[in-house]
Amino acid sequence: MPNYLADQTSPYLLQHANNPVHWYPWSQVALDIAKQKNKPILLSIGYSACHWCHVMEKESFQSDSIANIMNNNFVCIKVDREERPDLDKIYQSAHQILTQRPGGWPLTLALTPQGHAPFFAGTYFPPEPRFNLPGFSELLEKISSHFEKNREQMENYHHSFGEALSQLNPKISNSELPTPELVLSSAAEQLENQFDNEFGGFGDAPKFPHPCQLSLLLSHYHAQNQQDENEDTSLSMAKKTMTRMARGGLYDQIGGGFFRYAVDKEWRIPHFEKMLYDNAQLLGLYCDLYQTTKDQEYADIVAGVAQWTMSEMQQSGGGYASTLDADSEGAEGKYYTWSETDLRVLLSQQEYGAIEHYFALYGDANFNGYWHLNINPELDRKLLLQTPELNKLIEAAKTKLLVHRQTRVPPALDDKILTAWNGLMIKGMAKAGRILGRPEFIESAQRSVNFIRNNLWQNRRLLATCREGTAHLNGYLDDYAFMLEAIVELLQYRWSSTNLEFATMIANALLDNFEDTESGGFFFTSHDHESLLHRSKSGADDAIPSGNGSAVGALLKLGQLTGNTHFISSADRALRLFATEIAKSPSIYGSLSLSFQWTQSNHQTIIIRGEETDALSWQTVINQNSIANNCNIYVIANDAQGLPPTLAAKKSNGKTIAYVCHGLSCSDPIDNIGKLDALITSGN
Repeated sequence: MPNYLADQTSPYLLQHANNPVHWYPWSQVALDIAKQKNKPILLSIGYSACHWCHVMEKESFQSDSIANIMNNNFVCIKVDREERPDLDKIYQSAHQILTQRPGGWPLTLALTPQGHAPFFAGTYFPPEPRFNLPGFSELLEKISSHFEKNREQMENYHHSFGEALSQLNPKISNSELPTPELVLSSAAEQLENQFDNEFGGFGDAPKFPHPCQLSLLLSHYHAQNQQDENEDTSLSMAKKTMTRMARGGLYDQIGGGFFRYAVDKEWRIPHFEKMLYDNAQLLGLYCDLYQTTKDQEYADIVAGVAQWTMSEMQQSGGGYASTLDADSEGAEGKYYTWSETDLRVLLSQQEYGAIEHYFALYGDANFNGYWHLNINPELDRKLLLQTPELNKLIEAAKTKLLVHRQTRVPPALDDKILTAWNGLMIKGMAKAGRILGRPEFIESAQRSVNFIRNNLWQNRRLLATCREGTAHLNGYLDDYAFMLEAIVELLQYRWSSTNLEFATMIANALLDNFEDTESGGFFFTSHDHESLLHRSKSGADDAIPSGNGSAVGALLKLGQLTGNTHFISSADRALRLFATEIAKSPSIYGSLSLSFQWTQSNHQTIIIRGEETDALSWQTVINQNSIANNCNIYVIANDAQGLPPTLAAKKSNGKTIAYVCHGLSCSDPIDNIGKLDALITSGN
């Protein structure tokens, strides 16, 4: 019997196309076979850059004996969680319900043939018992036996399990929205209780970046700083965490870009996969920290991530690829690590001496006998900046190491273009270009927008994924919300009526296909999506912001820009639906909390009209002000066409003028950049 993955677009599924397991993709064909044969479904969910997914594939899915057990007792379905986040959300939640602990990848579940409810859930399992885990062969036999003994009871099991999952969605309540000050201070307090005062970050190892939570801390700092200049706890937590991440092993000190997470609390050794979505969010976050502190170190990180993105992730058509694998040549981290012999052979004695202290290459190597490079935490950065000759040696050494590294076998690239993740990166690149004044970053972002519009926008709907010219799968809420946020951000640097039109179409499609017009908020899947065990309407962030949080923020900003009250009222209904969750757990509902703060606080939308060069110089002045973190600034040249009436009415009358708007209410025109800067600083 053949394996049914060979014609798939997902590199992850294609990695399993030659397994002896009779894998199907998630499809009606596979689901019907399970129902007809009354066989349980063995569902395996992972992604191409996942180290333990590779391990389980080699140990178990390439084993003829294990494959025979799977094929004889189950209908086996393999899912790429990046292409099917709808399924991943459902079954990660199911794992949490069944095991009372978080899931992960590879995710392993046994589902009923009717209704596809899980009656067993786990993650990685070895072929034979070890790590206090049962052997996969033995486990499969027990799962099959359990199903045989309980067939009748399982026929309607999906009804009760689906009801349990439905309890995860927010319920309509009469809760009043809290004040934005209370939301931010509560979030900061919750995060402070989890904060590692020694090394930064939240909790113990493994440590993840948590960009939404760090954004909350920066927002809290800005809100408090307007009233009390000594209120800096939130900024200190953000700075310590982000400095440790940037100087440690989470950041690729040679090639740029952040790895997925650190396995230790000191941020020294990462899990070596690189994800587009992590780097996209961290790109914008380091922009905010740079704009707040004016510390060049953070600007350098922004530039490093952006340049890595363009050189390694942006494809020839303009879209950004998804992930870089953790492994190369069968070993995790091999591409990125160095033996002492490597370093001494490649570098001059002076260069090695310089990086020996810079990267603290003392004692035993820090990763399986090799060095993964971290900046010495005891390094005096001010002294280093005052020693140009030493800086030149360090930069020369890093350049040599990068050139040599490029001769190695690189980690595999998952080159599928995901609409949602491209939206996140477009937003990050647009912000980096605007804050650093780097037009090449803006051009990179625009190329991705063009790719999405030309390849994944069909019949006024977004598709979720594209690879080698094949675009497919209904778009999810994240696809619409993240792309909408991205274009609104891009409009702040480079006005384009074409982009505004695209954003408006995306916003209308989002409301038409995802909004719950009765209760408020947005479902993760569209109204015409295939029927699944559960239809999620989540507001909590995970590795990426929640689609509801991003949709609310984007709709508010686009509504205020264009004067479209429909966008604003839909965003407001969503906020009211999640009012209880925002008040109770603002650090978990971070993106919703940030969007709530935008609508309730003194955030400003600034419209600058005039001759383009002069108008852009006004924007540059405003961007030097740290309070610009709380502003959306749009420069619209006098000759711009296709403007909505509210923007067309803001005429420049031959000279550069600006309007400062709160919600839909705008100031009188301001014709002096000094007055504008003072008005923005005052927050009025």
